[in-house]
Amino acid sequence: MKQLLQDLRPLTGYLLIAAILGFMIGKGQMGTVATLIALPFVVAFLIWIFYQPVVAFLASFHLSFVSNGMTRFIEANIPWGLGVDFLLLICIVATIFKRSQPGASGRSFSSPLFWLMFGWFLFTLVELVNPEARSKEAWFYAARGLSFYPMQIIALIYLLMDTEKEMDRFINYWMIWSLVSAFYGFKMHYLGVTAGERKWLDNGGSITHEIQGQLRIFSFYSDAGQFGAAMAHTTLFALLMAIGPYEKKVKRWYWFLVAVCFWAYALSGSRGPLFVIAGGGALYLFLIGNVRILIIGGMIGALLFGILKYTHIGDGNYQIHRMRTGLDPNDASLQVRLDNQKKLKAYLATRPLGGGIGSGGSWGQRFTPGSFLAETALDSWYVKVWVETGIIGLWLHIISLMIILGYGVINCFRIREPGLRQKIIALTAGFFGIAVASYGNQVLGQQPTGYIIYFSWAYMFLAVEWEKEKQQNQKVHVKIT
Repeated sequence: MKQLLQDLRPLTGYLLIAAILGFMIGKGQMGTVATLIALPFVVAFLIWIFYQPVVAFLASFHLSFVSNGMTRFIEANIPWGLGVDFLLLICIVATIFKRSQPGASGRSFSSPLFWLMFGWFLFTLVELVNPEARSKEAWFYAARGLSFYPMQIIALIYLLMDTEKEMDRFINYWMIWSLVSAFYGFKMHYLGVTAGERKWLDNGGSITHEIQGQLRIFSFYSDAGQFGAAMAHTTLFALLMAIGPYEKKVKRWYWFLVAVCFWAYALSGSRGPLFVIAGGGALYLFLIGNVRILIIGGMIGALLFGILKYTHIGDGNYQIHRMRTGLDPNDASLQVRLDNQKKLKAYLATRPLGGGIGSGGSWGQRFTPGSFLAETALDSWYVKVWVETGIIGLWLHIISLMIILGYGVINCFRIREPGLRQKIIALTAGFFGIAVASYGNQVLGQQPTGYIIYFSWAYMFLAVEWEKEKQQNQKVHVKIT
């Protein structure tokens, strides 16, 4: 009997929990029920994070791919974007409290890259007291992509994922997510959009995403421009890896990615991302240091440019036509952008610190609707930085990007191991391509592209340290033997 009572004790507990949940469901308290059911899993996840902080870091990376588009799938007032912030914050806290981390070197605080980003963060912090700024809340939301994320992500990579193996892990995740998003884009193009996506289009998205009866594909990204840039970025990286010194099966994987992601980019109908491939490709030809290939590549690039710029070949294809309009200096949308920049130049002439972070674009429309900056389209990433931080902030930002690019280029020439060198060249070329394309679109600071660029920066700096460590280990091995 005693054993029977012991065996029934857990069952009694389960029945009691079921009765409580049943009572609450009967009262219509579904939100509370869902919270109670999810609570044990949330607690278990948090415990896991404090044992392995890298779990939260990788979770934030994965969430960055879908956070912008989740509102089209789940109609609930959930701040998905802040989920990335929460995971990064809990990862930082867990890392601080965990005494030892496998592979963690703590060398982020000696990295010039970290201090460069920390200095930029301090400048954005000063923007809080900008007399032109009208909303502290807008500053918080807008500063995340501008300075919070790069500083946090770079520090965490140095602390938690500072090895070549971890870089390969990041790259693999990036490629897989790109493939998934591309195929979802194909689904949208060939099978149609969901009810949530149709609602998003009807609520204003169709103005820029349904042109001449053609849907510009945006997958589960924020918009077609961001999706197109992401696909062009992956295409460029995969192409450079496909022609690298790797095994045939690796090359085949990357060629497959090139074909899939380039078509996905074309379906986005976005013109700016063309410069991701053009800019990154041009830098690659310079970095390989082969004059013959540089000349041949330059000739091929010039030929393709000439076909798009000076002929009408392929105009019957909507995607090719959209690419061609991106090279037209008389394009109507380009003229509107130039006119807006003239207005902004006059407005900012007496505002060296800009109008305040979050004063323009979607955050301005949300927190300071009706203001001049909120109602003026910014489009370009650099125009956004200029408007919100002034000419001082714009120059600081551009100089920072130039320093990072300079380090990356120099390190590409310093690395001798062919496989590693090709990866760093591909990451550096990808960053440069995104930087070029950001002149026409707000690409650089948006997720997931921003996340990918920040981990590219970290590994562009770390790669030389890996090579030095390998050389030192080889010397030690020779001495021992």
